[in-house]
Amino acid sequence: MPPRLGSTRLTSKASSSSSTLTAAARPSTVACTQRQFSQTSSQQVTRRRREFYQWLNGPGRQLRKPLPNSTNYLGAWDKYGNLVRAPPTWERKTPEQLEKEEAEKAKAKAKAKADAIEKAKKEGEEGKAKTPAEEEKPDDLEASVRRDEEKAKAQEEQDPNYLPQESEEDLQPFPLNRYFRSQPVLSEALREEIYQRVTRDGATVSLASVEFGVSNERVGAVVRLKQLEKEWIAQGKQLAQPYAKAVLQMLPQTPFIDQSLPENKNTRPIPHEPINDLIVHPATRQQLFVPVAESRKFTREDAGKAFANDLLPADARIPHPELVQAEREIAEGLPRAQREQRAVERFQKEQAAKAAAEAAKKAEEARSRNVVPQRRWDYVFTDVSVERAGKDGRGVGGVGWRYGFPHEDRKKGQVKIPTKVDA
Repeated sequence: MPPRLGSTRLTSKASSSSSTLTAAARPSTVACTQRQFSQTSSQQVTRRRREFYQWLNGPGRQLRKPLPNSTNYLGAWDKYGNLVRAPPTWERKTPEQLEKEEAEKAKAKAKAKADAIEKAKKEGEEGKAKTPAEEEKPDDLEASVRRDEEKAKAQEEQDPNYLPQESEEDLQPFPLNRYFRSQPVLSEALREEIYQRVTRDGATVSLASVEFGVSNERVGAVVRLKQLEKEWIAQGKQLAQPYAKAVLQMLPQTPFIDQSLPENKNTRPIPHEPINDLIVHPATRQQLFVPVAESRKFTREDAGKAFANDLLPADARIPHPELVQAEREIAEGLPRAQREQRAVERFQKEQAAKAAAEAAKKAEEARSRNVVPQRRWDYVFTDVSVERAGKDGRGVGGVGWRYGFPHEDRKKGQVKIPTKVDA
């Protein structure tokens, strides 16, 4: 069966020349056979490019310079270039106006600080001590602080150019994905203060976590990374500061509230995250039906023992059980001075118990070791027991090499960085 070829490919020279002349006379036919890979016409590309530049010079002009102390996401603006959370009376200020306001704020802060120093000197010179009846009670002081905060907030809201804080809708970097919201990160000032509070002041990780509203794990990570950063600076290594600054400008930040300043005296720290979140224990994932007598008081301790004999209640397993005790004392109606005194006593008691346990551990290690000094090195003999290796002989308390048991750090998926912070 002959191949199905067109007759034009089997023609003679005369036919080919005539076809060439015919094609030359019709250039449009030849142009149709030489199409581009893209199926989009030039008119559509021009229209889309024109629409892009029209949006860039119109509503997109607002995104060129982000607002101060705010993210610059598309979800915060509508298609006409208006800020969604802004009231109708709000107007965006020019850079000159912002610089002028910052200068006025700095001047007001300096004046307030000078007035506070002068007032303290005046009170010290007078030396007039107030009687306990004249002094304000701690509870009354907290109430006055709340009233001052509410008054300042009301004054800000009455300002026609007042801009509310960012809402969850403003933290959507991708308009088509409404379920993703950018989470806040620690500001540089807050990280530096956490590092100084732990290293310089000697505060524990738990105390810093409560003061700044940051979890224990994050406090430990901040201290380690800050220490590494300062070591690199001392060694003369170059840091990616422009990159870090650009990334921080694109993310919401938790600021540091310096309460030593007069303007922040009545301002409370902004919590970064919940610090008492409890991880679900594997033993509590099952559903149990425990019959209990009506005359019996079923507590959280009993509920923990119902799941597992060694399972502690939630009040003891949370990272900061002292906060639960503080809330109970507030519910009992104890004054603030007594609550603070009890908190200090509990903290000192815990520190003493921890120091005693560490001293006992060191004494036990020193007692179980027998050091034989030599000329070049010392021989150290330690008392061990065969039972420490466990039933399978692979326990961590065993000594020597366990044949057939490979190193854990050579396995895939093993975490080789510290995952626990000792408070």
